[in-house]
Amino acid sequence: MGDVSLIDVSKRFTLQIDGQVHRVQALDRVSFSVRDGEIVVLIGPSGCGKTTALRIAMGLDRASAGRVTVDGREVKACGYDRGMVFQHAELLPWLTALENVMFGLEMKGVRGPELRATAQQYLDLVGLKESASRRPHQLSGGMKQRVGIARALAIDPKVLLMDEPFGALDAQTRETMQAELLDIHARTKKTILFVTHDLDEAVLLADRIVVMRTGRIEEIFDVPLPRPRGDLGVIRGLPAFAETRYRIWRALHGERAEMVH
Repeated sequence: MGDVSLIDVSKRFTLQIDGQVHRVQALDRVSFSVRDGEIVVLIGPSGCGKTTALRIAMGLDRASAGRVTVDGREVKACGYDRGMVFQHAELLPWLTALENVMFGLEMKGVRGPELRATAQQYLDLVGLKESASRRPHQLSGGMKQRVGIARALAIDPKVLLMDEPFGALDAQTRETMQAELLDIHARTKKTILFVTHDLDEAVLLADRIVVMRTGRIEEIFDVPLPRPRGDLGVIRGLPAFAETRYRIWRALHGERAEMVH
């Protein structure tokens, strides 16, 4: 199982600017759940708290109030039940693609023949079977992100947390990675909590979309698109895609959306 719950999570911190102390409420009593095997996407403007929520779920940051649970157990710190993929792959430049995936397994305590075999299995899963010996400088942006995904999946987490993992890629590579992520999800059934700024990406990937503004949840939408999603070009042409995208656009733009009409 891999269900995740954020329960009344708040995060406050202070900034000192020009000698003045500013108190920031990054999250304000945020509550939502991600069911086992589900993809839930957080979307909203910069500074709305998306990444903060993800970091708290990973255990990289502590909530000021509230709690996060994975399968009912409260998150106190980072753990191998969660894997994280960042916007930039953050690969170790002196290691090959295979060794980067092995590194995460070594940290988990995997040793012996299983170490290399497992790392190779997950490189194969993300389509990098022939690139195992390449170092990061020899990989394209999309290939680096695949290595990052393989590294996160190799430790067999219950939950995959993804912080705008395709945000730095060109449009064509981004679409390829979206399709590959959906294929990986179909094969692994991993629970995924995904952060993005991209409205189309949110609708293409998600089972549910959490719209955030100024540290709070504005609304949560179900995405009525079939799985497996298959050809994303076909999905984009479905009336359900356009209708869902429009509803979320209105939620994101609030009063400005009303003014347009």
